[in-house]
Amino acid sequence: MTLYRPARDEFLASSLEVAPRLLGAVLRHDSPDGAVALRITEVEAYIGDGLDPGSHAFRGRTKRNAVMYGPPGHVYTYFTYGMHVCANVVCSPEGEATAVLLRAAEVVEGEDLAEHRRVGASGRRIPHRDLARGPARLVVAAGMSLADDGADLFRSPFELELPTEKAEYATGPRTGVSGRGGGGGFPWRYWLPGDPTVSPYKRHPKSHD
Repeated sequence: MTLYRPARDEFLASSLEVAPRLLGAVLRHDSPDGAVALRITEVEAYIGDGLDPGSHAFRGRTKRNAVMYGPPGHVYTYFTYGMHVCANVVCSPEGEATAVLLRAAEVVEGEDLAEHRRVGASGRRIPHRDLARGPARLVVAAGMSLADDGADLFRSPFELELPTEKAEYATGPRTGVSGRGGGGGFPWRYWLPGDPTVSPYKRHPKSHD
């Protein structure tokens, strides 16, 4: 698949438009330890300000979600479940809050480094498909952290390339989202069908239509 470096203007669209365009894209992150590149295989779109009950911005701007209201093409990271960090791509014009959660990816560069980060002290082997399978695993494999909140995807240490043609994709309810936001009325999870790195769907026990 042919890739190209997009212009920032391409992220002025809503996350609902940007999300499927990110499938097959390659995100590269450099660090003092080396570089890891990820081919994105699964994402989720979120919008805010009273429109999307699953979004961090549903009730408006806070200190936590401020980056979602900033300029597009930046990284929005957040801490969840007291132990994990997840990463999003900010979309839409500044002042609007939409973002795309990076749910899963395939490591296409720096596999040894990604595995070292994932293994930690356990020493166990991790299958290639599981290195970045899930949003928290993706962040660890890439060497990203909460400190990347607000980072510009158009500047070092990041590099993002999009596929020249939109990939064929499937859609469905978002994973692990409670309330209406996790129901069938919000089929804003997008993934590459049949790709082994796509994370398994888990319905939140408190989600409903």
